[in-house]
Amino acid sequence: MIQDLEQIVTTVLPTDPSFRSIGREELERHVNQARQSALANSKDEFLLSLMRLLALPGNGHTRLIPNDAISVLPLRFATIGTTVRLLDAAPGLSEAVGGDLISINGVPTGDIEVAAEKFLAGTRQRKRVIGPILFAWPGALRHLRVSSGDDAIEYRMQSEAGQIRDILLDPKNGVPGSTVYPRSEHGRADASWTPQCFLKFKDFGQAGLLLVLPSFFDPGEAALPSAVSKAAELVRSRPDTPLIIDVRGNTGGDFIRTMPLIDAISEGAKGRRVGLLIDKFTFSAAIVFTAILKHRLGERLVLIGEEMGDGLTFFAEGGTIDLSSSGAAVRYSTAFHDWAGGRTDETTPVEIAERIVPIGTLELDRVWVAPSDDTEALKQFCSEVLGSGPIDLVERA
Repeated sequence: MIQDLEQIVTTVLPTDPSFRSIGREELERHVNQARQSALANSKDEFLLSLMRLLALPGNGHTRLIPNDAISVLPLRFATIGTTVRLLDAAPGLSEAVGGDLISINGVPTGDIEVAAEKFLAGTRQRKRVIGPILFAWPGALRHLRVSSGDDAIEYRMQSEAGQIRDILLDPKNGVPGSTVYPRSEHGRADASWTPQCFLKFKDFGQAGLLLVLPSFFDPGEAALPSAVSKAAELVRSRPDTPLIIDVRGNTGGDFIRTMPLIDAISEGAKGRRVGLLIDKFTFSAAIVFTAILKHRLGERLVLIGEEMGDGLTFFAEGGTIDLSSSGAAVRYSTAFHDWAGGRTDETTPVEIAERIVPIGTLELDRVWVAPSDDTEALKQFCSEVLGSGPIDLVERA
């Protein structure tokens, strides 16, 4: 683990510009704490100390990802709105799925969230996205003094109907963290979810057009451009028709590949209204997509949902380092983005710098919270907004 720490000290800390705001003494103090945990061969404590170290700049793209390195209890928690909800669990615990977490070993969920904040990087919303893994990680619960030793851990859950249920789990009965919590948290019940297509749509005629864009990350580099081209074609074919665009749960990818769709939307009739659905699981390139659309459309773009997972000023690009000893991963940054003030610096890539525009702030026009995989909620929303009947989404690669 000392080798893992040295890799961070020699590669990440000098390279990542977000650490420029952190004093040398503070950095050294947290590095020494991590070193002591490594020398004590305390893996969970070592990982938590690295989480604390990498969270210092408050930059969401810079963080330790412990998922592949830890064991967690077979409980998949995610924050829906401001409530921590159980989305999935081992078969014997399925009756508790859908319930909200009230407490762990009698400690209220909110108190645990406050204690865990210093280990989580980024904005309040990003902390709500990446934080729930701590509720299922016995090592983290011990560090936060929510549990002790090998005693059973008691989870108190409340169902939608208000029924209280207590679950007792042995901390030794863990599963690999990555099987329950994906590296790129999307907030869907199925932790292993990956997009099967990059576009789903429904044409309601003159009432409107719905476009669902679940991801902008396309390793194959062919399917996303095809989907964007299809979406742009649909939008241009109906220049006066209202649009609803859903990027909830879209954790990002390559915003430059989405520019043809942004152009098509911008070219529509000046009176056309566009509704954009966003949530805390909307990240990175999907945030940039939102920012550029807002700059192009102004008040014609109606933002619906909840605050996104990052602010408009952040450090990104960079890459991911896999730590060979502990098994964790480090996400680090190299480039400055400021979509609030439209600023760049020497770290901003040219292809991004030439597209950055000043947005100021992005204020929600309407609060609406629903999981991005809840198709019934989306159907009801579209029916309400567009005055339509039941919908079926058509998938396109």
